[in-house]
Amino acid sequence: MNMTTKKSVLLAGSTGLVGRECLAALLADSSFSPVTILLRQPLPSPPASDRLVACVVDFEHLDRETSAFAVDQVFCCLGTTMAKAGSRDAFRRVDYDYALRVAQLALAGGANHFLLVSALGADATSRVFYNRVKGELEQAVGRLGYRSLTIVRPSLLLGERHERRLGEEIAKRFTALTPAPWRPVHAKQVAAALVRAAREGMPGTRVIANRELFF
Repeated sequence: MNMTTKKSVLLAGSTGLVGRECLAALLADSSFSPVTILLRQPLPSPPASDRLVACVVDFEHLDRETSAFAVDQVFCCLGTTMAKAGSRDAFRRVDYDYALRVAQLALAGGANHFLLVSALGADATSRVFYNRVKGELEQAVGRLGYRSLTIVRPSLLLGERHERRLGEEIAKRFTALTPAPWRPVHAKQVAAALVRAAREGMPGTRVIANRELFF
């Protein structure tokens, strides 16, 4: 591939912790263009960039926006929490159904690389609901047939959130003492790993473990 070739990118989950960092990193790198983001509602203060394409969509009917999925690469940073979702079904709807539909539509639109933010402990056979859903999504996306699939499994995410989380505040105090496989990681480090993998575009499936995010 010509190294000067620009890659068109779709980013789902651009308002979340990792998604915001991915968006900033992608817009700072001119090799990615255009950068399309999927939104439930318009951004109040969108980044100033002529390479940014904001697409307001109904996630229940993503197939109505097929043109948005005609890209080279897809960053999927979609995710919620049980507290926000309110139920297991609602959680699975966002973290599994929406994410998988994004992957399916982008593949149909010609995408060759899917980059997924999963989680430490993701395992389709886990007794822990959260980990099981993440693992099931990894398996489902893996069966789609992307030329390149990058999965990042971060531990507890650090960064500037809109809400304060007690668990995160406690984790920050012990970060230096926590072994790398489980150490809390900043969202910027996760985004950097994803963007680096997108630049490389290596074929096959690559799983980036939490310990790899610190280098």
